[in-house]
Amino acid sequence: MANWILGLTGGIGAGKTTVSDYLNKLGIDVVDADVVSREVVEPGSKGLNAIEAHFGAQILTAQGTLDRSKLRSIIFADENEKNWLNALLHPLIRTQLLTQLAHADSDYVILSAPLLFENGLEQYCDKTLLVDVPVNVQLTRTCMRDNAHQQQVERIIEAQMSRADKRAKADFILDNNQPLEAMQTELVALHQAFLLLAEKKRA
Repeated sequence: MANWILGLTGGIGAGKTTVSDYLNKLGIDVVDADVVSREVVEPGSKGLNAIEAHFGAQILTAQGTLDRSKLRSIIFADENEKNWLNALLHPLIRTQLLTQLAHADSDYVILSAPLLFENGLEQYCDKTLLVDVPVNVQLTRTCMRDNAHQQQVERIIEAQMSRADKRAKADFILDNNQPLEAMQTELVALHQAFLLLAEKKRA
C-alpha cells in the first residue's frame, strides 16, 4: 500500500473523533472503522443478511435496519455469540478499510479505529497515535455524551485494551485532558511531523 497511514485510536470518550475531524479539516482523508462497521451491516448487505439468518428477524428494527442495542445486549451476555459476530464482521470490515485506504489521496491517510490494537489493525499503519485521557474522564464524558449508565460504560472500558497497554504500544500519544486550544497546538505539531514522515516514504 503506497499511502502513509496513521493509525488513530483511543478508548471510548477519549476524543478520537475530535482529533480526526480536526485533521480532516487540515485536508487529511479519514477512513473510520466505526463508519465502515455500519456500512457492512446496511440493509441488503451480506453482513446484515447473515446476522438476520443467525439471530432471526427480531434483530431488525421496524425499518429493516439492524437493531444495534438489541444486538449489543445479546453479545454482551453471550461470549459465543460475540465470537460468532466478530468472525463474520471483522473480515468484511477489514476488506472495506483496506480498499478505502488504498483509494485515499491526501498527503497521508488516517485509519481511525477504537479497537486498532485489539484487532491487529496497526499492522497496516506506518505509525500510530493514541488519544489519551484518564479512565475517570472517559467515564464522565461517555456517560454525558451517550446518556449512558456508568456500569455499562465501565463494562465497555473493561472490554477494551487497558490504557497502560495502549500507551506502551502507541508511537505517539496526544493528551486530550487539557484545554482544546492546547490540544490543537500539540496536534498541529504532530501533523507537521506526519507530513514529513509521509514525504520520506514517498521519496
